Amino acid sequence: MSTQDRGAGAPVIGVSADIETGMTVAQVLHQAPFELLDNRLLVAHALRMSRSQLITQADHPLDTDEAQRVAASFARRRAGEPVAYILGSREFYGLSLLVTPAVLIPRADTELLVDLALDRAAPGALVADLGTGSGAIAVALARTRCDLRVTATDVSAQALDVARQNAALHRVQPTFLEGDWFAPLQDRRFDLIVSNPPYIVAGDAHLAQGDLPFEPLDALTDHADGLAALRILTAGAGRHLRPQGWLLMEHGYDQAAAVRALLQSAGFTTVQSWTDLAGIERVSGGQYMTPA
Repeated sequence: MSTQDRGAGAPVIGVSADIETGMTVAQVLHQAPFELLDNRLLVAHALRMSRSQLITQADHPLDTDEAQRVAASFARRRAGEPVAYILGSREFYGLSLLVTPAVLIPRADTELLVDLALDRAAPGALVADLGTGSGAIAVALARTRCDLRVTATDVSAQALDVARQNAALHRVQPTFLEGDWFAPLQDRRFDLIVSNPPYIVAGDAHLAQGDLPFEPLDALTDHADGLAALRILTAGAGRHLRPQGWLLMEHGYDQAAAVRALLQSAGFTTVQSWTDLAGIERVSGGQYMTPA
């Protein structure tokens, strides 16, 4: 039976009551209950259209399969699943990156860390990205500066698989190593170490809000006071930095002073914090002067 045989607007078995076969793209976008950008992303993904095609093909009527795909996407979003996991991708630093529930969803705040790293990386610099997750930072650095020699580590084999796929997608070749923080680096030294570690305090209410319940918990929180990973990074970085090498770390909105204190206690100089677009101190770092 064709969609025409069902009659205009007749619901299709297996399709959500608010998405019906025969509805046009424009009607679906109007029906969608989410924020405008999310609506467009979800509908474009489900219909396998570009966002421009949503406009040029606004009168296109949905067939049964299309209606079911849109309804399924809407159902997942209503259940709270992040748009990035439904789409399987998220844009970061101008790059479309693959994401799965094995990795954190890259966020615009972290682009500050990339900017700071690029500003401080001399030509041909050796750079380490610790706790790389999706590989967002490592891939952005390698893609923007082909002269950089980037090494990325993560304790999660699943995360590293996603990171390798992103590197291949953007035709860059960071070295990926499995292991906890500095362990896979052995005795290697770098000109720059960057990291976006877990820094949310255990039990923080934010862990139950928004997208966070769907993201890997161990990548969000240290299950302690939020500074555990940052302590490991500041304490261990000196053994893996060349003279005057930089350590740059993303942290929580209220942790800048504590992180600066950790850096100073570990022997770093030029210690400072930098603000994100919202004016929040989001990244702190310093240079390591090798003891005489």
